[in-house]
Amino acid sequence: MMSLGATRNLTEEAAVESFSLYNGWNASHNGSSGFQNPFSPTMDKAISGFTIIILFITMVSLGCTMEVAKIKAHIFKPKGVAIAVVAQFGIMPLTAFCLATVFNLGQIEALTVLICGCCPGGNLSNIFSLALKGDMNLSIVMTTFSTVAALGMMPLLLLLYSQGFNSLQNAVPYTGITVALIMTLVPCGFGIAVNHYKPNYSSLVIKVGLSICLVSSVAIGIMSGMTIGGSVWVVLSPQLMSVAALMPLTGYALGYVMSTIFKLNHQCRRTIAMETGCQNIQLCATILKVAFSPQVIGPLYLFPLIYIVFQGGEALVFILLFRCYDALKPQTEGKCHS
Repeated sequence: MMSLGATRNLTEEAAVESFSLYNGWNASHNGSSGFQNPFSPTMDKAISGFTIIILFITMVSLGCTMEVAKIKAHIFKPKGVAIAVVAQFGIMPLTAFCLATVFNLGQIEALTVLICGCCPGGNLSNIFSLALKGDMNLSIVMTTFSTVAALGMMPLLLLLYSQGFNSLQNAVPYTGITVALIMTLVPCGFGIAVNHYKPNYSSLVIKVGLSICLVSSVAIGIMSGMTIGGSVWVVLSPQLMSVAALMPLTGYALGYVMSTIFKLNHQCRRTIAMETGCQNIQLCATILKVAFSPQVIGPLYLFPLIYIVFQGGEALVFILLFRCYDALKPQTEGKCHS
């Protein structure tokens, strides 16, 4: 397993690379400027360290929800998973690109949104799918497949969509993104192994992991608030707030529409809708924090936190509406057609 020190060295190299590339195109574009570095080196390393810890623990916990037998079953009958993965990597990156273009975001703001849109599905989708009485096997397997596929798809999609912005393709830190993606696969594999060989420990790992994540998230919030101060308004701009609100909503809607077109049943449609609109926010925040220098990303590494507020809020509205409908008109639903 890659040590934290080695990971940190690789991501620092990627950050230096992205900063030098950024300076190259920043000098030639009016209206694009870097941020003043609000962090001391110690504070910057502390925030990055906590961000990596959150990602690591989240992926271990996610792995503990996965079962090898269920993964194999969907491999042999892949229709639902195939549609879901296409929705994840087809709808969300395109939505991010369109919103960044429509709202005329700056270069780094656009790249931040693109990275968020190209991330794989997150584990919140499993919770939302459960609340919506979706197909939990499909939900968990789709999260697994999108996480693995992201190792190739995410750099490819960023390369493709960055061509739509002047010189933005030169600012994408592919090395740092690849390192962060590998960081998701290793702990996820560890979690799968724990659930397969020591299933009695899975619930304990998830509970302890959740506690550590909550403490680490509070620590990041406090440290960020102490250092960023008034510059937080950059990430609270009307344009970025609008993007954060519209991205998950579009993902939920188009995910449902796409699964309807392929004639999956209602249970699977709700599952794919949640899987499409929910992004791996922990991965996105880690990439933004450790793959870019503070002068480049500034407070924009907090954008995933804004996104998750709308992602969760909109999902809760859908859950409430569904529960009301389900109480008034119960229906019998089967498994996904394969």
